[in-house]
Amino acid sequence: MTLSLEKIAQLIDATLVGNPAIEINGINTLKEANKHQISYAVSDNYINSLCSTKAGAVILPKKLKKHCSTNTLLVDDAYLAFATISHHFKQYNLTVNNSLSKAIIDPTAIVENVTIGAGCVIGKNVSVGSNTILETNCVIEDEVSIGENSHIFANVTIQRDCKLGKRCVISPGAVIGSEGFGNVRDEQKNWQSIAHLGRVRIGDDVAIGANTTIDRGTIDDTVIHDGVKIDNLVHIAHNVIIGENTAIAANTGIAGTTTIGKRCMIGGMVGIVGHLTITDDVIVNATSTVNRSITKPGIYTGFFPLMTHSDWKKAGMWLTKLDKITKILKIKLKNLK
Repeated sequence: MTLSLEKIAQLIDATLVGNPAIEINGINTLKEANKHQISYAVSDNYINSLCSTKAGAVILPKKLKKHCSTNTLLVDDAYLAFATISHHFKQYNLTVNNSLSKAIIDPTAIVENVTIGAGCVIGKNVSVGSNTILETNCVIEDEVSIGENSHIFANVTIQRDCKLGKRCVISPGAVIGSEGFGNVRDEQKNWQSIAHLGRVRIGDDVAIGANTTIDRGTIDDTVIHDGVKIDNLVHIAHNVIIGENTAIAANTGIAGTTTIGKRCMIGGMVGIVGHLTITDDVIVNATSTVNRSITKPGIYTGFFPLMTHSDWKKAGMWLTKLDKITKILKIKLKNLK
């Protein structure tokens, strides 16, 4: 796609300083961009690259304008503007079987104005909204509904009776609605599985990463609210509830019946114990273990017992000095004798 700088400025609500007729056909880094590409800068760390860039234009905050000699698009939030315009240059080529001869579609399924790839299996009473794409080898089981303008990438499985909202993006290999990990021991200490009768309900504008799994609820539903962004290789257990616009990074595991509030940010490889609640606007740093509920917004680190990040830094400082403190105490105790 090719866009004029004038059009790009309109799309990101920017103040254009330079030639509005310049045509841009892609995005690149400040160091690698050419005269037909656009780039961006967000902080003083980019000044050296700004001074030497050959980009046709740069998206940046006003404070960095003096360091840039090429066309500029001045905005309040350069990273957000970059995110917005990036979608206009994303190239995506999907090869599908337009005849649907290689897809298995139950006659009760509603799939009008839907792009369906080869090898897809679509069950009874499925409803897929218009302008949705189902890529190769997706399995959409009975009673599933998917909202309009969604994109379900290859090899995704959405199991029975799960509900997805509008504009959802489900990356390759994700499984939604799998049986939860619920077992109970009998008198002989053998494990007996618990049937999971609930569903998974996913709101609008949700993105789910590659090979992520979301288990269905035991009785009530597992719920992912509007605007949630989930990275690759995340596991979400039965009856978890995730609030609006929360983001969860890769390799995180969330145990059953946990509730996470709105606008939270969960770092990579975080482990969250089951049956607890995390309030709104909480940040949990990467590799933390959350073993109790969090009732106050803030930044938390849980490499050892969970505490506020500021308290964790103080404790860490004392831990690094324990050897010296122990030696001093031994000397003083010896002198007291």
